[in-house]
Amino acid sequence: MSGFRFEATVVHWRGPSPFFFAPVPPPCGDEIKRLSTFVTYGWGMIPVEATIDGVTFSTSLFPKNESYLLPLKAKVRQKLNLTAGDTISVEMRVQPAQRR
Repeated sequence: MSGFRFEATVVHWRGPSPFFFAPVPPPCGDEIKRLSTFVTYGWGMIPVEATIDGVTFSTSLFPKNESYLLPLKAKVRQKLNLTAGDTISVEMRVQPAQRR
């Protein structure tokens, strides 16, 4: 599947379930949107494998503001000592949806 590389500033969403995300830049979001009908498993979620500073993890992108947000799992953030405002380099590959 398609791969992407980008830099992002970690954001903290203070909704009912606080979480940290890396916003996907719009040019990458446009390409992901093009692939979405082939890989989404519902609600616009896009499965990906991401690597930040040598730490690889699987998650799903959330659609947001004409692009996507990459959720940063607590385990990943703790291992890399990441918090809101940090700039990160992301390598990300869109994965095929796991149909059950």
